[in-house]
Amino acid sequence: MNKASFAAFKHALAQRLPYELWIGWRYTRAKRNNHFISFISLTSMIGIALGVMALIVVLSVMNGFQDELRKRILGVASHIEVRSFDAGLSDWQHVQSQIQSLPPKTFSSQVQGMAPYVMAQGMLTRDQAVQGVLIRGVLPSAEGAVSDLSTQMKIGKLEDLQAGKFNIVLGGDLAQALGVRIGEKVVLMAPQGQVTPAGLVPRIKQFTVTGIFQVGMYEYDAGLALIHLDDAAKLYRLGDQVSGLRLKLADLFAADRVSRELMQALGPNYYITDWTQQHANFFKAIQLEKRVMFIILALIVAVAAFNIVSTLVMAVTDKRADIAILRTMGATPQAIRRMFVVQGAMIGVIGTVSGALLGVILALNIETVVPWIERTFNVQFLSKDVYYISDLPSKLMWSDVTTIIGLSIFLSLVATLYPSGRASKMNPAEALRYE
Repeated sequence: MNKASFAAFKHALAQRLPYELWIGWRYTRAKRNNHFISFISLTSMIGIALGVMALIVVLSVMNGFQDELRKRILGVASHIEVRSFDAGLSDWQHVQSQIQSLPPKTFSSQVQGMAPYVMAQGMLTRDQAVQGVLIRGVLPSAEGAVSDLSTQMKIGKLEDLQAGKFNIVLGGDLAQALGVRIGEKVVLMAPQGQVTPAGLVPRIKQFTVTGIFQVGMYEYDAGLALIHLDDAAKLYRLGDQVSGLRLKLADLFAADRVSRELMQALGPNYYITDWTQQHANFFKAIQLEKRVMFIILALIVAVAAFNIVSTLVMAVTDKRADIAILRTMGATPQAIRRMFVVQGAMIGVIGTVSGALLGVILALNIETVVPWIERTFNVQFLSKDVYYISDLPSKLMWSDVTTIIGLSIFLSLVATLYPSGRASKMNPAEALRYE
């Protein structure tokens, strides 16, 4: 398209558009004699863009943390636990068959797997190294139905845990702290003592390390050890009892409803908890932190948006003669108001769209950008022995993006109300007196 054609296109477009919109758009993009106004407009756009970008990236990272934490916690923990009010659950096979026989519409579509478990505390020692651990007795054949541990094995496999062999599977950081490798021995001490002629001494048993897992959460990698269910029952003298029954659901967010229905179906002799109760404070804290961060960063967008006020106030002063001429030509106060609303809205829209594009691009590539920064500057943002997650995850939610864009544009429009109202009330005679 040559210059003549482009000029004709602009002329035709100008005739079709309302003149308030056309003049407001020209004020936004035209070169002004007052370069300071242009500078303030540019800084307003940049401030809005940076605020919107920061909001999108931070909320995406917090969504990623929340989703990753939920995935990792529930990959090791359980969606629902069924326990007895007594010391242990002695009839877990009966409870399992009861749950399986419940109405299909209520449970069969939700319950994906069930497995018994024994949970106890212990102390692992090897040479001079000593580590307190959480011991979980599992059935290897059933554990894969309720947790992701079988897919998180770095060395070995869960099936190596065989009854009577006294084998043990350790978390990666726990194995490193003990300085133990596959095939080597560790000693497990149970806190429950046994009476001997020498007095009360703890129960001690030697185990062979047959596997190492790594789930990516320091809490589990450094403090969890797995043994066979029967070996745990023997060591802790549980007989035919287990600590409880673990359930995995198709929809983890249905855990609260399913646990209530299970409580009604099984009766008052069983104690039923779900992950929303066990980790409620943790996830509520994350949600509260997300809301606080949204408010703080939204204030940054608000400050940048209200820079538009100073831009438009100076623009109104600079265009006093133009406003007066337009008023004498028949422009109404509402038309003058709309001109400056368009000018301020253009600043807000350009800044918002630019920031949204940059924020979406960065949020979608944060897992690549952050490792590059760490390698380039030789820093580590999240140490794995301090934080639950050592990588920076990101989960972009388009609902957050649309909310941020809407908020930014709304604040930009609010910022135009005072300057545009001032321009609409300008007296043409007073404006032209000193011109």
